[in-house]
Amino acid sequence: MIEGRTEEEQKLFKTIRVYGQEHILRFWDEIGEQGKNELVRDIQRVDFHLIDQITPLLLEKKLQIRNVKRPDVIFIPGTSEERRRQQKAKECGEALIASSKTAVFTAAGGQSSRLGIDAPKGMFPVSPIRGKSMFEVHSQKIAYMQNKFHVQIPWIIMVSETNREQTEKFFEQHSYFGLSPEFVRFIEQTMFPAVDGKGRLLLKEKNRLFMGPGGHGGTFPTLKNSGAHAWLKDIGVEEIFYFQVDNVLVKVLDPVFLGYHSLNRCDMSSKCVKKRNPDEKIGVFVVEEEKIGVVEYSELDSVVLEQGGDPRTELSGGSIAIHSINLDFAVRISEKNLKLPFHIAHKKIPHVGPNGNSTEPDEPNGYKLETFIFDALKSAERSIIMEVSRKEEFSPLKNRSGEDSPDTVLYDQQALFAEWFESAGIRVPRRRDGTPLYRLEVSPLFAPCKEDFIAAIPQNTEIEGDTCIE
Repeated sequence: MIEGRTEEEQKLFKTIRVYGQEHILRFWDEIGEQGKNELVRDIQRVDFHLIDQITPLLLEKKLQIRNVKRPDVIFIPGTSEERRRQQKAKECGEALIASSKTAVFTAAGGQSSRLGIDAPKGMFPVSPIRGKSMFEVHSQKIAYMQNKFHVQIPWIIMVSETNREQTEKFFEQHSYFGLSPEFVRFIEQTMFPAVDGKGRLLLKEKNRLFMGPGGHGGTFPTLKNSGAHAWLKDIGVEEIFYFQVDNVLVKVLDPVFLGYHSLNRCDMSSKCVKKRNPDEKIGVFVVEEEKIGVVEYSELDSVVLEQGGDPRTELSGGSIAIHSINLDFAVRISEKNLKLPFHIAHKKIPHVGPNGNSTEPDEPNGYKLETFIFDALKSAERSIIMEVSRKEEFSPLKNRSGEDSPDTVLYDQQALFAEWFESAGIRVPRRRDGTPLYRLEVSPLFAPCKEDFIAAIPQNTEIEGDTCIE
């Protein structure tokens, strides 16, 4: 039996044995003092009781039937009355921004490994001509809003253990893209261990557990544990605009959305788009037990609609991971220590086998555990869902090719900018297939949305080649 070097380690190893995880110590005598220190630090981060609770779910592999209803949605305005309500919401949202009561939160814990580079996803170049990174595009949208409303806007960026150092250095090297460093904070999300099909922890190396980012549901405890809650409270913030770093078209601090959220006194609100097709891999909004929630596309087989019909066609409001979150609500979630449910993903997980050799599996061999921010909607007393246009606000970067790839992100930006120019009365030369003949780019520092673009672009502008408006 492996003995710990200290009394504290002895207690830790006893816990490991109680929960049947002593296999993670099999290389203890081989890893040296530093290796032992690293392994102990990893083990101390594990909630063994939680892993024990999750194991039966892995063995059962059954989805619980969920009875849901279609939710109410604030649709894209189509009548004069709907446009009047939208204008009222916009004015409310603009007042919130102008009174320094809003902050921006970006989930940016992912790497670009699926895109073929070893860097945080926020560093991936996305703009059509200048090749600006995701981080730069989002930074410039915030800078525009600061200049427009004459305020400083706090920006919290949630990174992971694996990309924190690269992300912080990237911002330092680019002088925070003109933003004030005092108003940009990096906080580190929770990491969770991976397990095999029997709930046994996996080793990444002989002296390290395999740990992965715990999902964007870690927003709430991370806000608290990092001290960001207290900081935002101290500077008078009331509402947080949340989005994920990989959506290049996000309308940062959309005043209409903030306004609807505030006028309805909501705890947490969401944007949605219409699904492309019934099989699109996107979560959908539902009402479950009288609360708004989201069902992941992989879990739709467990859903039964109270009104009848096929959930894949009837539930068309796709979640795009854009939320308004009331700061007091975020504090309550953390202070009450409300646990968001775990989502379990079957993945290929590289690990060290019993013989000490590293293994790169060809098939899924284990499970990663994540919590998702949208599950907090079930704790919200009030919540609205606002529909937006996919072509204007949602183009995520997830895959190396095909849907949601660098090619589609460039295409979507070109299509959007071309539509802005034409709405301003400026001719856009096009190919026979309708795509713009030349590359187009509009800096967020010039205008982050069509309305502001039309107001600012000179009417004598002509497009005679690649055109970048700065």
